[in-house]
Parts: sequence; C-alpha cells; structure tokens
Amino acid sequence: MPTKYIFVTGGVTSSLGKGIVCASLGRLLEARGLRVTIQKFDPYINVDPGTMNPYEHGEVYVTDDGAETDLDLGHYERFLGISTTQANNVTTGRVYLEVITKERAGAYLGKTVQVVPHIIDQIKSWMLKLGETEEYDVILTEIGGTVGDIEGQPYLEAIRQLRYELGPSNITIVHLTLVPYLEAAGEVKTKPTQHSVKTMLSFGLQPDVLVCRTDRPLDQDVRRKLALFCNVEPGAVVASRDAESIYEVPLLLAEEGLDRIVIERMRIEEEHELQESDMSEWIDFLRKLKEPSGSVRVALVGKYVAHQDAYKSISESFILAGAAHGTHVDVKYVLSDDITADNVEEMLGDVSGILVAPGFGERGIEGKLEAVRFARETDIPFLGICLGMQCAVIEFARNVCGWSDAHSTEFDPETSQPVIDLMEEQKRIADMGGTMRLGAYDCYLMEGSLARKIYGTEDVRERHRHRYELNNVLRYKLLENGMSFTGINTARDLVEIVELTDKRWFVGVQFHPEYRSVVGKPHPLFSSFLEAAVDFAREKDQISKPRPRKTEKKLQLASVKV
Repeated sequence: MPTKYIFVTGGVTSSLGKGIVCASLGRLLEARGLRVTIQKFDPYINVDPGTMNPYEHGEVYVTDDGAETDLDLGHYERFLGISTTQANNVTTGRVYLEVITKERAGAYLGKTVQVVPHIIDQIKSWMLKLGETEEYDVILTEIGGTVGDIEGQPYLEAIRQLRYELGPSNITIVHLTLVPYLEAAGEVKTKPTQHSVKTMLSFGLQPDVLVCRTDRPLDQDVRRKLALFCNVEPGAVVASRDAESIYEVPLLLAEEGLDRIVIERMRIEEEHELQESDMSEWIDFLRKLKEPSGSVRVALVGKYVAHQDAYKSISESFILAGAAHGTHVDVKYVLSDDITADNVEEMLGDVSGILVAPGFGERGIEGKLEAVRFARETDIPFLGICLGMQCAVIEFARNVCGWSDAHSTEFDPETSQPVIDLMEEQKRIADMGGTMRLGAYDCYLMEGSLARKIYGTEDVRERHRHRYELNNVLRYKLLENGMSFTGINTARDLVEIVELTDKRWFVGVQFHPEYRSVVGKPHPLFSSFLEAAVDFAREKDQISKPRPRKTEKKLQLASVKV
C-alpha cells in the first residue's frame, strides 16, 4: 500500500493559514483511522529559524530530537497529538548546505552541481523520507510562502517531478487561496485565485483541490466559476471560512467535505479499511472552549509581546488548559521593558497569575525581575519558563539572599554572584546556530514536591532550548535561603525545576512545557498553574463572566456532521 502525499501550497497572499489547513486536514484523516504526519518546507536560506529574532519569524518550536523549527510544527503536534522530528521541517538553507557538503566531499564525481537535478533531488529525498519509514499512510507537506515567489520555485519543480514519478493517484495538490469580497463592488472576486492558479500552471502544476479563504459563504455560482477557470472539479472547491478560533477549522472543513474529497481522489478506501469519522472528542473540547463558566486574567510578561506569534505555544497552552477546566483565560500581554519598581503594581495588580516568558538578551530583564518580585511578595501564582526561571533565581538571590549584584553571566559577565552561568561545554562553542542544549532530556522529580504532585510521576522528559544553567557552585547557598530544587537532570546534575514551597504556587522550569500541550491533553504544569490562578481569583473576587459568544451557524456545533 503506497504512502499518499498531499501538498498544500498558498496563493495571492501570505498568512492565509496553510499550517492550520494542513493540521485540520491531518486531524480529519486521523479520525478515519489513517496514520498521518505533516512536514513543512520553508524557502528561506537560514538553515533553521534558531538564530532568527522572534519579530522576524515568530516562535521557534523545538522537537524531541532537538530540531529548531517553524511554529507551524506546534500546530501539527497540538492538532494531531503526534511528535515531529528533524525530518518534519526542511529549509532551503539546509538543502543547499547538504548539497554543498556532498560536493566538497566529492559525492558528485566531478559533475557540475546544478539546481536541476541536484538541488531538486535533495528536496525530493526529504519529501519522501518520512514515507520511506512505512510508519504513515498519508503525509501532508506544507510549502511555505506563496506561488510565484522566486525562492519557492525549486519546491514546485520537485512536486512536479514526484507527481510524474509516483503517479497522480498518490499525490494530491491542495491550493489555498484568497477569495476577497470588495465592499465597493458588492461582490466576491475570483480573479486573484484565477491568477494564482495560472501561475501554478506555468510551473507545470494543476491543483486538484481549491481551498478558498473567505469571510462569507461561497455560493454555487462562485464555486462553478472557480472550477471552470481553474480546471478543478466543481465539488473540489472548498470554502475556508474565517473562524473565531483555529480549533473550529477542522469541523468547518469537515462540513465542506475536504477529507472526503481527498480520500476519493487518492482512492484511499480501495487500499485502507477506513473507520467512520469520529470527531466527538474534538467537538467536546470545542464546546468547553466556547462555553466557559468564568474568566480569569493572567499576565504573560515577555520581551516580544508585540508579535502575536512570538509566544504562540504558550498562548495556545493557556487556551487548551482553559478549555479543560471550563475557564476562559484572558491573557494580558505585558512588555517587560515597560515594568519598573514604581509601576509594577499598576501593570500587574489586576491579574491572578504571572508567567515570565523565555527569551534571550539583556533588554527587558530588569522588568522581568520586578514581575518576579511582585509575584513572590504578593503570593500571586507564578510560572517561570526557561529565562523566566532564571529570572526567578536572580530575583531570589538579590532580594532574599541579599546578593545585590547577583545576575546571569549572559548579562553581566563580571558579577560576583553568577547564579546563572554558561554551561561548561558551551564555553568552547563559537557558532550560534543549532548549538544550544536542544531537545528532550530526562528530569527526576523530588519526592514530596509540588512538581511530582502535578505530574503524578517521578520521572518526566521535557524539551529544552538554552545555553545557560543554574550555577551549581552557588546552588546550595540558594537552598540554605529557602529555594527548593525539585527537578534534577541526574545524568548531568543540572537543576530543571525550582520552587518556593512557602508560596501558594511558585514554580520555575528550565525547559519548555508549552511544547507538550495538545488538544484534549494540556500540559499538567499549565493546568495546575491555571487552577492556582482560579483559586487566587476567587479569593480576590476577580473571577469574571466570560465575554458573550457569537451565535452564527458556524458555532452551532450540534449541527456538525463528520
């Protein structure tokens, strides 16, 4: 039974939601009993996004095996409940690096190395790599950017060749495009989509399915027109309506029959015994998300809050934890640069929980330290992630231990109390890309700790992305002053979790728990943190009624048939 490949391309404009469409289609196919994974090909020249500023690229997502990837892999994992790997995200930079490395090693036997065939062959090998494992029935591949971008052309050529080599029944091309409504003309316009498909045709690719991003229903006349001028079957024109939540998209696409169209076109039913689609758990999750019993406000204190995708996995973890507890989480994004000792109560006094976010660089650090101090002194539930944990240690060292110049050597190499220091093996590394402590590592949870109570086990495995660690030389002085180290990587004797046990809920973690939250199964740390925030809000009478919800047909989940 051959692996089926679905390629998702974009047209007209970026940010239409290819990643969400891929994740949604993958979830629908998974609901039919198919083994599904998703990969993304990014056309930029960077080898990976690890050295990019979050304002450039948004969040960097990290896999178990240590790949620094595009944030869309977070959507893939949250929607499908799978773990991705290095093979699920490939960039043009990585492709060229591999080809040039082969050339330097003499692998091409003196031949002239060219885009065709060498670069294209390398792209094709990555497109097929996951299928060759025989672990998947269907592999969805998202092509970054839009059709017509110069940097994306090699990927389109690779798809064209694969379609010829594997046969049309084993490859489906889904093209996501924009169908705008012009207020002045009072009508939906199909011309942008027609031009986008024409561009695809110029590269030898004919879309099999059109997914049309729109803010209103597409009537049959518009669908017939798109089918006629874009050479697709009338039934293969699918509307992707704007939704209040990305988690509605799978059900909206199910109503449009996207999974059925793909299954029929690729003759999957002839080769697999499919089960009846079961999206009941998803619908139950979405009902809880849409009908919360109350709302609680928590602060996310970070350096990159102006970019909506910079803390994407943290934001989604709050949504997933809130749905599980029937609570709407009102996240207040606070720029750490703006926080001072004089205004911290004004900026954070209206929240019931404080999360200090990850980050790099000195900017905004003093504001993060003030946020930690405010949480500790007022006993507001606190969660520090990565740099947020390190800030909790620095603040404790300064204001509890009395070490006034305590700091991280990342920000003050000359500090007399380097409570956070560069890992010993990192001191010999010069390159920035892909050289941090990356991927999943084991963590032992101390008996009697809040961490062990939260996880319900003594050993966990969590993903990391950092260079600096709590300094073991000063670790026991911190312990003497009341900071507990409740999570330890025993193989290297590194502190993973810190707690202040005299507080209602004060936890800092060196790893990134947000990478392990999935639909229906939020990360236990986020769930516990939210519970503590709700309890705090009840004490302070800060629980509010959730905002009114829309009542359009698209939110009437009882009518959804999948």
